[in-house]
Amino acid sequence: MIPRIKKILYATDLTKNSAFAFYFAVDMARHHDAQIVILHCIASVPLGLYSEGGARAEEVMEKVKNRERKDDIAEIKRNLEQFCEGAESQSGLQCVSLVSAVIVKEGDAVKEILNTADEQGCDVIVLGTHGRGWLSQTFLGSVARSVLERTKKPTFLIPLPSEKAGIDWGAL
Repeated sequence: MIPRIKKILYATDLTKNSAFAFYFAVDMARHHDAQIVILHCIASVPLGLYSEGGARAEEVMEKVKNRERKDDIAEIKRNLEQFCEGAESQSGLQCVSLVSAVIVKEGDAVKEILNTADEQGCDVIVLGTHGRGWLSQTFLGSVARSVLERTKKPTFLIPLPSEKAGIDWGAL
């Protein structure tokens, strides 16, 4: 017997392909009467990149970095919510009410995807994949590949078909 899907983790890097993959997450949620948790990860920036000064300068730069991150996170959450509303109005697919949470985390994307799936009690993971070919497999597909290798949850990887290349987060 296949377990019931109640909650879907949709991880996005805000690229065109992740925008396309969102439609699959919405369709799956509608089909299974499930909720969607949207996750976006921001890579951590080492403090040393902000300042080369002494201890006081590092303390000031840490405060600036934290304030900037909070602003970035708030803006990303607004963008994700606006995208969901735009996807609903453009496609007719109900999605705003399907989203139970929009989460933005700082850190390693693979680790945060796996941790969030567990923390939120998600039954499946939906990810977009970048392109095809050896270069994208070597560099750009590393997050999707690593999630697949490390998770015990069903994971859906959605490649971007060439005819959908015009889909973008800002276009909706």
